[in-house]
Amino acid sequence: MASITDARQLGAAVRAERKRRGMSQVSFAAHAGVSRAWLARFEAGHPAASVEQVFLVLRALGLALELATPKTSEGEAALLAALAARKES
Repeated sequence: MASITDARQLGAAVRAERKRRGMSQVSFAAHAGVSRAWLARFEAGHPAASVEQVFLVLRALGLALELATPKTSEGEAALLAALAARKES
């Protein structure tokens, strides 16, 4: 799965996986333990989703949440090194 950087992308990824499995919002919401209305808002990218409900949905799909440090460009790396050097002096 691609990197997800916002609520809209996370909701779209969950919707795509749910549809790939042939599940309706109603049946999947019941399976995950959330309301259909909540699932619809979440899949639409509503940013105020509760973290616990997000984990319920991910677990129901057999998905995990992993955190990763984004790769930095050479320019960003040089800037970070310069800032670190400035702090040390």
